[in-house]
Amino acid sequence: MRYAVTDAFRYAFNCHCSQCRRATGSAFKPFAGIERKALRLTQGGGQAMIYGDPQAAHDVHCGLCGSLLFSVVREGAYVHVTFGTLLDPPAIRPAAHIFVGSKAPWFEIADALPQYDEFPP
Repeated sequence: MRYAVTDAFRYAFNCHCSQCRRATGSAFKPFAGIERKALRLTQGGGQAMIYGDPQAAHDVHCGLCGSLLFSVVREGAYVHVTFGTLLDPPAIRPAAHIFVGSKAPWFEIADALPQYDEFPP
């Protein structure tokens, strides 16, 4: 499965919530947010695995390898694209760690980015 997205991301974070940890199988999900209309599936869209409400918030995984490609959020208006699935490095970098109030207890954040228990103010 393949997608195309414009490198015009509006924000980027490292999310430590339990849902993102579960979806990625990792300590956190680095992602960048952009309007949903800026992303289009270019190949294998029929193979997408959707977890959640298809009409609202949901995760889209590749039906072949299972990778989390992006999450549809904010009443379907935005997507959170996982950094690990981008072929080219994005211009944006994560601005902070979010939902550290529920981060994995075995993971220590070792950078100087701001940390927020939930969403940033």
